This record gives sequence, C-alpha cells and structure tokens, in this order.
Amino acid sequence: MADANSTHNIRAGLTKAESFLLSSLSEKGITIFGLKDVVQELNCNYTYAKVLANNLARKKWIVVLKRGTYLIVPLSAGTESHYTEHEFVIASHLTTPYYIGYWSALNFYRYTEQTPLNVFVATTARAMNRTILGVRYVFVTLVEKKFFGFAETPIVSQKVNISDRIKTLVDAIDHPEYCGGISEVAKCLWNARKSISFDKFVDYAWKMGNATIIKRIGYLVETLNLDVEPQFVEDLRKLITHGMSPLDPAAPRRGVYTTRWNLLVNVPRKTLEEWRKGF
Repeated sequence: MADANSTHNIRAGLTKAESFLLSSLSEKGITIFGLKDVVQELNCNYTYAKVLANNLARKKWIVVLKRGTYLIVPLSAGTESHYTEHEFVIASHLTTPYYIGYWSALNFYRYTEQTPLNVFVATTARAMNRTILGVRYVFVTLVEKKFFGFAETPIVSQKVNISDRIKTLVDAIDHPEYCGGISEVAKCLWNARKSISFDKFVDYAWKMGNATIIKRIGYLVETLNLDVEPQFVEDLRKLITHGMSPLDPAAPRRGVYTTRWNLLVNVPRKTLEEWRKGF
C-alpha cells in the first residue's frame, strides 16, 4: 500500500504539501476535515492552513462544506469530480446541533419507497438551504422543545444523528410539507403501524406542544382504520383544543370541517388513500 509520501506524485497539479495532506487524511479514512486537521498533519499555522485549503478548493480537489470544513474529492472521482460522501455524513458537518429527519428519515426507515431529492436537516440554529455536489440540503429550524427524539446512527463508517422512528412520524405529521404532503405521511404511518408504540407516539406528540399534531393523529388513525384500542381514540379526543386546524398546512384552505377532530380536511379522502390501491 502506498503511503502519504509516495502517492503525492499521482495527484497532478498539486504541491508536495497539498498532496501529502490529502493522501495522509485519506489513509486515515478521513473524508471530511477542518483547518485544525491541516495544522496537525502539516505542523503549520492556521494562516498557512487557510491558504492551502483555499488552493485545494480552487483546484477542485476539495469541496467547501462550510467555513473551515472541507470534503476531499478522491482520485476515483475522475477529472470531473463526480463524487460525494454519503449525504447524511455531509449534512452532519453543515450545522450544529442537528438531526436528519422528515422525508429523509422516513426513507431511511423504509416507511416510504420515495427517495426525496432533498436531505432534510432539523436544527435549532439558523442555516441557509444549500446545494452541495448536486444534493440540496434543506434546514428546518425548530424551537428547543421540539428538538428531541434522535440518536447517533451508523452511516458508512461514521455516526450521524437521525430522528428515531416515532419522532420521525411525529415530525412528519407536524410538518407534512417536508415529507411529500399528508397523503405520503398517511402511507408512512400505515407502513409503520406494526413497528411503533402508539402510546409513545402520543407522548412525543404532546411533548412537541402542538395540539394540531394530536388532531391529525386522531383523524389519520380513524381514516386508516389502524388497529388501536377504542379508548386510545377517546383519550386522544380529550387532548384536542378549540379552533380548526388544517389537515395539510400546504394545501389550500378549503374542504370539509370535522368537529370530531377540529380539523379542516383540505385533502380529499380519495387522495389521502390513493396509495392503498397497492395494498
């Protein structure tokens, strides 16, 4: 196996220091690095590290993820640099705190066969949506009380924060617009019905502090005819608040009102159950 010193000549257009850095980091399995890694590998100061990183980015051997954080483009990417680290790993370096959620997590748990074009990242920070190597990263800013229910999950050789199964579904019902709409969320809830605790589901929903989630859960449980105890539905109804909430916040505000759940059902039931034709 070639070491960092012997592989520098393979990397055309690079200085000895640039080539040594990339080769040394790659040998250690580091695909995403920061300026402190440059300082440590080359025993240099931060000013030199910044100049070297800028030069590597200009030569398209690395991609800037955010200020001071970079993704290595490996030799196997070819001259056009068509390469990306796993998108969840990249997302983990874009903001903090964070977790992968919404449609991305629904797909991860195989509750949907739809592969979203975006990677959805929940955070309490303010972050601008951005596109990296053809993948769009969408940031959903949450208040502190909604930022829970996630764990480190192995992705390739790293660990990434991903919402757990129940929090993924609760988040989806809270913001169906980040999950393909309420019909897609209904399908995911159906697919997840045997793998979740509905009592914990409601506990999570209540912890979120958004009574609209409870209303939507109740309506979907009854509409999908999910196998729950009748008392579960009645307990849910005790938690609903006054005022009408939309079933799908992204759909037009017109439809049928249901006082049972204090919901404006603004998505036709036929649309809500289209996916069931395949079951």
